[in-house]
Amino acid sequence: MRYSPIFFYQHFLCFLLLSLSFQATLSATHLCSHDQSAALIQFKTHFSINKTVSKGCEYEYEYGKKSYPKTNTWKKGIDCCLWDGVSCDNITGQVISLDLSCSWLSGEFPSNDTIFLLSHLQSLDLSFNDFKKSTISSHFGRFPSLTHLDLSSSSFSGKVPYEISYLSKLVSLDLSVGNSEIVLTLEKSTLDGTVGNLTEVREIYLDGVNMSSVGPNSFMNISYSLTNLRLTLCDLHGNFPDNVFNLPNIEYLNLNNNPSLSCQLPKLNWTSPLVVLSASETPFYGGLPESIGNLKSLQELGFVNSNFSGPIPTSLGNLSQLGFLFLPDNNFSGSIPSSLTNLTQLRLLVLNSNRLEGPIPDKPNAFPNLGYLDLSYNFLSGSTPSWLYTHPSLSFLSLENNKFNGNIKEFQSTLLNYISFKNNSFQGTIPSSISELVNLTNLDLSSNRLNGTVNMEIFSKLQQLTSLELSANNLSLISPNSSVNFVLPNLEYVFLSSCNLSVFPNFVMGSKVLKQLDLSNNRIYGQIPKFPWKNIQLLDLHSNSFQGDLPTLPRSINFFSVSNNNLTGEISCVCNMKFVGILDLSHNNFSGIIPQCVGNFSQSPWVLNLKMNKFHGIIPSIFAKGCGLRNLNLNSNQLEGPLTPSISNCKDLEVLDLGNNMINDTFPHWIEALPELRVLVLHSNHFQGSVVSSKNPQSLSKLQIVDLSNNNFSGPLPTSYMKNLRAMMNLDKGKAAAYINDGYDFFYCSSCERIGG
Repeated sequence: MRYSPIFFYQHFLCFLLLSLSFQATLSATHLCSHDQSAALIQFKTHFSINKTVSKGCEYEYEYGKKSYPKTNTWKKGIDCCLWDGVSCDNITGQVISLDLSCSWLSGEFPSNDTIFLLSHLQSLDLSFNDFKKSTISSHFGRFPSLTHLDLSSSSFSGKVPYEISYLSKLVSLDLSVGNSEIVLTLEKSTLDGTVGNLTEVREIYLDGVNMSSVGPNSFMNISYSLTNLRLTLCDLHGNFPDNVFNLPNIEYLNLNNNPSLSCQLPKLNWTSPLVVLSASETPFYGGLPESIGNLKSLQELGFVNSNFSGPIPTSLGNLSQLGFLFLPDNNFSGSIPSSLTNLTQLRLLVLNSNRLEGPIPDKPNAFPNLGYLDLSYNFLSGSTPSWLYTHPSLSFLSLENNKFNGNIKEFQSTLLNYISFKNNSFQGTIPSSISELVNLTNLDLSSNRLNGTVNMEIFSKLQQLTSLELSANNLSLISPNSSVNFVLPNLEYVFLSSCNLSVFPNFVMGSKVLKQLDLSNNRIYGQIPKFPWKNIQLLDLHSNSFQGDLPTLPRSINFFSVSNNNLTGEISCVCNMKFVGILDLSHNNFSGIIPQCVGNFSQSPWVLNLKMNKFHGIIPSIFAKGCGLRNLNLNSNQLEGPLTPSISNCKDLEVLDLGNNMINDTFPHWIEALPELRVLVLHSNHFQGSVVSSKNPQSLSKLQIVDLSNNNFSGPLPTSYMKNLRAMMNLDKGKAAAYINDGYDFFYCSSCERIGG
């Protein structure tokens, strides 16, 4: 049989390809040299494996890195090019990439480790490990081919070595610090060398690196190749060079949290390709220039508390790609530009805490993709536009603390999960469509002029609700069908003060996660129900018509007020409280003795108000050292016996009101040990004897109000004592009849400017 030349040619090609493939397979499986393998094994021995040190990698959506112990695959007898995290050159067999990010490595990093023998490395990533505050070795500068170096969030500390600047081929450098307890410092000479030598660098991330000794002008000559620069929390000082904002390739620039840095945005010819610009908590001088509208690629703009003033530029409406606009906590004034409604890609608009005035722009199809709108804490006014209630994608809406008026319209979108119209002048009734907002987690309509009767069943479908606030309106909340009960299992915060309630709302009883409940200033009568909440912290029931005994109080509670009710019985149940911030049982008919436990409560500051009850016996005899009491008001009871000097253990005590009792004692000279005392009331008791002279000229220096009237004191008032009362000389006469302690406890004294005998 004869074969054509083509037949032989085809078979020759097949043989050649099979031969080359076999050789490539052999070389691919036997690339790693013994020296490289040994160097990596030696490196591995320095560290233990601890999963918790790489917990930052749990935020995979942000970092995109899988967390697992890669060095567990590093074993002798296996080609190191097959180990996790190791990549080799297919031809030379040299290790060119080492990715040990999120590898759970824990231990000190040797300054002269064998890893530095891998001289052909092009990429080295050691991020998200814990190297126990090791210094960055100068030997990191020994990788002449390195293009990517990432040492971020791995607990390196000390000074960044100058040798980092030798890595002239670097394209990406990340030295970011992920732990506030770690101090990594970059000095001026090192930064200058890095900026001067890294001519090809495109990405520099130095978040959290202390650069307080560096002048921002060091960045003036940074590479024109730069696309990403991140300098968050670097403690930079001085004026930041504005040419960085104009770099021809810059896309991501972050200067957040540098309060001692001073910046100014370019006013003319600003056409950089910026995609993200963020400088929150970093001060700028001047306004936000109209040139910002030239950044056609901008998708995210963030200036939170950046000291901007003046109007919001109308040119922002030209940024057709803008998706996120954060400008809160500045001093922007004027109106919200109507041009912003042209931003068809805008998903988040945050302008809260400025000085903006006028109405919300009202245009058909405004902000078609908006999902989050926060205009709170401004001076905006007028009625609210219809698009707020019909917007198909809006989920977060906050207009609180403005001057809006008119009616709240019916909501047509069920996507809303957060509504806050608090502290405005809205009128009319609560819209019935609230009942259909099944995704709602927060509803706050408090402090408006809303009126009408509200059937509490309107909330029965809102099973996701965590916060409900309707206080300070002219509403009347009713439950016409008492046999119908519903549960809102996720409620954490309920504020229904001044809502004309006559019964305790059953729906709050079904929540196991309730933390704060305010039902004050209502008409609720009957006994206080047993509390089913294990984690409640604030419970305010003052100014109702509750009767009977106090139920057992949850241990978690730290604010409890039932003042101005008709409660009776003893109060031993308060001893169950683990921590007390404010305990106000005043203006009731409680009786019995004051339990000793009140002298042993937490050392944290707290207020005890038992005024206007029927307590008898002596004041608890022991107040523990470190007692945190700031206000002790036992006025108008039937207390007897001598005072206990251990009250002087309460060094932060500001108000001591024991008036209108039957206390029989001499003047309590130990009050000189109370450096913060501002108010002392002993009137209408059975104190006798002379007022003891002050031995310490610095004592009672803050005392402003003293009432010793209607007692049996005798003798003259000591001159030395009177001279100590310097703070009384500064007492505002207009405030003499009222003393407000920490904005909570109101104290009234009929003889605030005299010391009676």
